Amino acid sequence: MSEKEILAGAARRIDKYRKAEALVRVATRAGKPVKNARLRIEQTRHAFLFGCNAFPLLRFEDPKQEAAFEKEFTALLNYATLGFYWGRYEPLPGKTQPAQLEAQARWLKKRGVIIKGHPLVWQEVYPDWAPSKPDAVRKAFAKRVTDIVSRFAGLIDRWDVVNEATDAAQHDNGVANWAKRDGSLALTSESLGWAHAANPKALLLYNDYNVGADFEALCRGLIDTHQPVDAIGIQSHMHAREWTMTKVWRVCETYARFGKPLHFTEATAVSGKHGWKLPAPWKTTPAGEARQADYVEKFYTVLFSHPAVQAITWWDFADGGFMGAPGGLVRRDLTPKPAYERLMNLIKGKWWTQKELVTDVKGEAKFRGFLGRYRITAETPQGRQAKSLELKPGGAQIITVIIN
Repeated sequence: MSEKEILAGAARRIDKYRKAEALVRVATRAGKPVKNARLRIEQTRHAFLFGCNAFPLLRFEDPKQEAAFEKEFTALLNYATLGFYWGRYEPLPGKTQPAQLEAQARWLKKRGVIIKGHPLVWQEVYPDWAPSKPDAVRKAFAKRVTDIVSRFAGLIDRWDVVNEATDAAQHDNGVANWAKRDGSLALTSESLGWAHAANPKALLLYNDYNVGADFEALCRGLIDTHQPVDAIGIQSHMHAREWTMTKVWRVCETYARFGKPLHFTEATAVSGKHGWKLPAPWKTTPAGEARQADYVEKFYTVLFSHPAVQAITWWDFADGGFMGAPGGLVRRDLTPKPAYERLMNLIKGKWWTQKELVTDVKGEAKFRGFLGRYRITAETPQGRQAKSLELKPGGAQIITVIIN
């Protein structure tokens, strides 16, 4: 399809893939239908994961900045990525630093934000003290993956287990030596196996930026050998140039062939000058912010309309993160950019269900809403009662509210 065709069909696909039917029944305790009951249908969270990395959370020296970050993040997003880079998590042998990550994870979980850890196995941010010989590297990673996944089970149950294995052999460290000897498929398969054994309930991802033949071959190998990979993570850092919508759609179609959900794990579009590793300060501009907002709206609309996509994680929340780029949804001072406002209008506006209904003579009312959690409140002269509903794909779901 052309970009025009992709965008023109997005609303129809969103209605088809991101919504479901529900039937609300209001009755007395004796089972008698209650007609003319007023119903308030309120969505409380999306099933789709709209996220960002939350690396700065609980790390601001200024309480006002901390409060601003927390407020803007949780108002928009329901999904967060926390950093488990080996060289930072364990700067010295055996001296792990889980406390800050545990505090961040508990803060997020308390507010209903789903959490993912990133990454467990990667050739970068590799500790200087870590081994270089393949067998020792495998042993060290087996311990690292097992320790972290089991320690955080129940608090963090989603993991980017392996990051960018297609590129591992190009580096000069222990992971590269392991990849050169055994291959990226064996490296990834073993790592997924350790993570799965440590927490069989965890959702495990393989994550890569290299959307080409090597990534496709690795995915095919994982599927054909029945490895415990639950989703495919696709990076889309677009500092130098934004992907066209035809490329976005083509990537979705390509990786959907493997039959696993797709997560766009690291998405960036800058609101300043295009480039790669530009000198600091890399500033946001009014024109760049307008361009970024337009792109974000199209990018999210296309991804939300594709049935294989389950999650989008922006990278970073604030300007000045990865490479110092103005890629944030908010500025360095944490004031929302136009891209943030556009997403708010989509995620909590256009793609958010709020309805007022009245039951018919059968005590029933139907609605079609976006997948996710709801609070259904029924009110009559005799009283008010509320119930929760999880709207899922498939046939119409039925919920009964009993009024005293």
